[in-house]
Amino acid sequence: MKTFQTIQEVRAFSESEQNKGKTVGFVPTMGALHKGHLDLIRASKEKCDITLASIFVNPTQFNKAEDLEKYPRDVHRDIKLLEDTGCNAVFTPSVNEVYKHGSDVKIELGNITNELEGKFRPGHFNGVALVVSKLFNIVKPNVAFFGQKDIQQFYVIKKLRDALNFPINLEMVPTKREANGLAMSSRNERLEMADRDHASLIYKSLQKAKKELQDGQDLAEVKERLAELFSNSNGLTLEYFEAVNSEDFKPLSRITKGENIVLCLAAEIDNVRLIDNIPLFS
Repeated sequence: MKTFQTIQEVRAFSESEQNKGKTVGFVPTMGALHKGHLDLIRASKEKCDITLASIFVNPTQFNKAEDLEKYPRDVHRDIKLLEDTGCNAVFTPSVNEVYKHGSDVKIELGNITNELEGKFRPGHFNGVALVVSKLFNIVKPNVAFFGQKDIQQFYVIKKLRDALNFPINLEMVPTKREANGLAMSSRNERLEMADRDHASLIYKSLQKAKKELQDGQDLAEVKERLAELFSNSNGLTLEYFEAVNSEDFKPLSRITKGENIVLCLAAEIDNVRLIDNIPLFS
């Protein structure tokens, strides 16, 4: 597996492979890789000739300095995992390499960036849009792969792709879960095993809400019961639970069959913030 640290090197590699008629799949990550990330690598290998990953902890998408500081990092382990999974190349730039001209540029993508995660993490999606724009311009892949766990991020990037005319196909790969249903996340590394068990309530409550809503129960009542579940839980604090349309992520007040509705939830346990989602009608 090839490893690149500079924009010039990785851009030359991607262009060279595409000039040979090969398709390049791109998997951008912030490291602390888990099985969900490796599923993205496998999805890229299935659809593309060359798979290129990046490992870059992007400072502009953290709205709390302590979260950036605590974010788990183990580049050597990550590189070994990528190599073992059959990744062809990895881009591991420094912050200065990516932001050598500063980070003053702002990309505004409208209301979708102000709902849910955007509301609770002000500026987060501006940072995501900026770094993804940079990486897309640097790598110029044919296809980019993202996980369903960060579903709002996927649709923000889709809007970014369309707004800036990036000639890149986007693929969303299903969420990888622990045996207890907890969505795999780099943040899980900060949890004790007992907290991981308690956090399984996130997925269980989403499944429960999905069944109740499919049975025609009132959304407000379902939300109320879910909030009560969390208030009686072992250390879990509910931040939000909403049913949204994936086009704009505005919370719905009632369910209309046929809409592309996603149930989204965020909660915190032991100062670790976790998110998850499931589609309502699929």
